[in-house]
Amino acid sequence: MSTFTIFLILIMIVAFLLVVVIMVQNPKGGGLSSSFGGGGGAQIGGVQKTSDFLDKSTWTLATIMLALILFSNIFIMGGNVVQSKTFDESAIPAVPTTETPAPTTTDPAE
Repeated sequence: MSTFTIFLILIMIVAFLLVVVIMVQNPKGGGLSSSFGGGGGAQIGGVQKTSDFLDKSTWTLATIMLALILFSNIFIMGGNVVQSKTFDESAIPAVPTTETPAPTTTDPAE
C-alpha cells in the first residue's frame, strides 16, 4: 500500500466523521443532537455538554484533516523540492541563429 493510498484513506475517514459531526449539531439545540437523547432531562451529560463535545470534536477533526492534507503533500512528494526552470538560464535551449546573406546590389553603372 503506497503512502498516497494511506493518506487518501485517512483523509476520507476524517472527512466522513467531520460531515457526521457537523450534521448532528444544530446551533439552536433542536436538531439531530436533541433527538438522540430522548426527553430533555433524560440525556446523558445534558444538552450543554453534548454541544460542547460536538463543538470540540468539530475543531479537532478539522485540525486533523488540515494536518493530514499538509503532511500528505510533504510525504507524497518524497521530500523532493520541485524547482521551477523558468529562471534557470541553462535550461533555456539555445536559439539557432541563421545568418542571412547580405543583399547583393548590382549597379548598372559599373
